[in-house]
Amino acid sequence: MTALVETRALTRHFGGLKAVESVDFRLEKGEIRAIIGPNGAGKTTFVSLICGRIAPSSGAIVFEGRDITALPAHRRVRAGIAYTFQITSIFPRLTVFDNVALSVQRRLLSAGRPKPSALKAGVGEALERVGLTERAGTLAGNLAYGHQRLVEIAMGLALEPKLLILDEPTQGLSDGEVEGFIALVREIASDATVLLIEHNMQVVMDLARRITVMNFGQVLAEGSPDEIRANNAVQDAYLGTGSDG
Repeated sequence: MTALVETRALTRHFGGLKAVESVDFRLEKGEIRAIIGPNGAGKTTFVSLICGRIAPSSGAIVFEGRDITALPAHRRVRAGIAYTFQITSIFPRLTVFDNVALSVQRRLLSAGRPKPSALKAGVGEALERVGLTERAGTLAGNLAYGHQRLVEIAMGLALEPKLLILDEPTQGLSDGEVEGFIALVREIASDATVLLIEHNMQVVMDLARRITVMNFGQVLAEGSPDEIRANNAVQDAYLGTGSDG
């Protein structure tokens, strides 16, 4: 069976720092996979390599059976990889509608000249999925932080990705917003694969089918939530501290 994403000996060094070191990774279509680990473990660098924000020092990245190691980030977006940042990257002086419209327009333009009706429909669908329909006309910068995170997720969904990468999506969210986020990710997983870096272990255990634990740029452990809970090295190093980054 062909994996949606596969990395082979993927490596990224920054001078003498081995941020990611010879990582072999496989993500199946339809999964919700979590990546956890302490600060400096290489998690964000690893997903940045997958989405093309940075280039590897060596190794390979395969998406749907195609080697995309040399493919630039914008072409990976067209191929179906969407990434939301650890820190919100919305346009605060644009409305919620216009923020999401930028993503819809990008997707439609890659398929030809977009019709206004298609643009409006695409924005409406994305906003409905994240529960922001009533805030479509609000300036994004005037939203509460949790709603800004949802705008960014809507921007990712508007690209109709095959793979949605979420970097610490629950950071700054209230307990109620976290519950809503868990429900949203389960809904997203009905038609997209989700890869998330997350510090909230309850969210990880509730959502992920499999968990990848990174440390010092390498994979320390991988398995189901129950297997990760039972892993003494993981428990001692990470789950007991609750740290991530």
